[in-house]
Amino acid sequence: MTAVVETPTRTLHRTYSRWTALVVLCAGTLMTILDGNIVTVAMPAIQSDLGFSGPGLAWVVNAYLIPFGGLLLLVGRLGDLVGRKRMFAAGLAVFTAASVLCGVATSQGMLIAARALQGVGGAMTSAVVLGMLVALFPEPREQARAIAVFSAVGAAGGALGTFLGGALTQALNWHWIFLINLPIGIVALLAAVRVLDAEDGEGLGRGADYPGAALVTGALMLTVYVIVGSGDRAVTTTLLLALLALALFTAFTVRQARAVRPLLRLRLFGSRLLSGANAVQILMIATMYGFQFLGALYVQRVLGFGELLTGTAFLPAPIVIGVLMLGLSARTIGRFGAYRVLLAGLVLIVAGMALLSRAPADGSYVVDVLPVLLLLATGFAAAMPALTGLAMSGAREEDAGLASGLFNTTQVVGGSLGLAVLSVLAAGRTEGLLEGGTGLVAATAEGYQVAFRVGTGIAVGALVLAAVVLRPRGKV
Repeated sequence: MTAVVETPTRTLHRTYSRWTALVVLCAGTLMTILDGNIVTVAMPAIQSDLGFSGPGLAWVVNAYLIPFGGLLLLVGRLGDLVGRKRMFAAGLAVFTAASVLCGVATSQGMLIAARALQGVGGAMTSAVVLGMLVALFPEPREQARAIAVFSAVGAAGGALGTFLGGALTQALNWHWIFLINLPIGIVALLAAVRVLDAEDGEGLGRGADYPGAALVTGALMLTVYVIVGSGDRAVTTTLLLALLALALFTAFTVRQARAVRPLLRLRLFGSRLLSGANAVQILMIATMYGFQFLGALYVQRVLGFGELLTGTAFLPAPIVIGVLMLGLSARTIGRFGAYRVLLAGLVLIVAGMALLSRAPADGSYVVDVLPVLLLLATGFAAAMPALTGLAMSGAREEDAGLASGLFNTTQVVGGSLGLAVLSVLAAGRTEGLLEGGTGLVAATAEGYQVAFRVGTGIAVGALVLAAVVLRPRGKV
């Protein structure tokens, strides 16, 4: 056997290939994240053009979230079995095709069906990315840098989607917020096929627990459905659906404990870091997603900004996130440790939400919104890479795809929970004040204040949970 001699040229080529692969993974992730946020500012235009009712319009978002959140865990495991590259590339193809269908939609039903297909493709793409990333960069220092880059793209992409949604809708029309994915998707797919290393996976015979897959997928989809539609149903109906989801989760857990080849290895939840990081993420993302949605509405409905100006108003967030994550995040985590950096980021998020909770009806962008954006962006830039690193460090290599799917699942659950709870609180308070004779703008502003106060409490919960559960062993 001839030994492979490691030369400087070979090492440089391998390093270049890995970072090129990271760019491809980030491009695919950016497309799905942009789409999750780009639709927010365009909602009024979509409602006017296709004739959606108020409750019906919510399904433009819900139709995407339900399959996306419901399938992440399943396709994460399937990625381990059939090969993560295959799952990632297939997801890009499905998502891109569905985006075109959304862009040419001429009816409510067509748009909702295409959005659901987008959710399927988004889940296939997103679920395996972190698993591929940690496999590409096993060395801790390089892995921290790679996670910082990936997190920067994800976080900045979410805020950038708000800007692009406003710009494309106002300059062209809402159809282009979906059609923009076609060139991005084609380039990302071709690059993925060429750049990413092929892997065979473990094989479907080593974990294809189809009854378990049906149970967990149904449970997750029902959970997201319960959360996103809670404001439009009777309380009794919501409770019954929640109990059904719990029953499905219970049946799935029993199935996994007894199955010879389980879909989900329950030992995964024995990791304090993985379980704790996912729990913290649910609360943190609930806060941030609720702010992103309601903050954009506050700027439009209270401050009177148009679509393009609203998108522009949120641009400082992705700029701050990108600069801090790419320039400082990995070095800061390397120097102070992920735990301390996470706590510092969560403190800033709490401070930003507390400041936002006083946003008045006669407020101004410079005084009442911009400082909040800077605080939240800085806090998120610190917290997200640290939290991601802690979560993935708690998973074994053979469980990396599943752990990646789980981490993305809790993002969707947290975002759905934050959006549902805070939106219902804001709407309820506003309606009560309007019935009492308060003016529209004042009532709307106070409704958002209530939601932001609750969001502050959720952020405090994330901070306390992280401080207690994720504390490094041996620390006092």
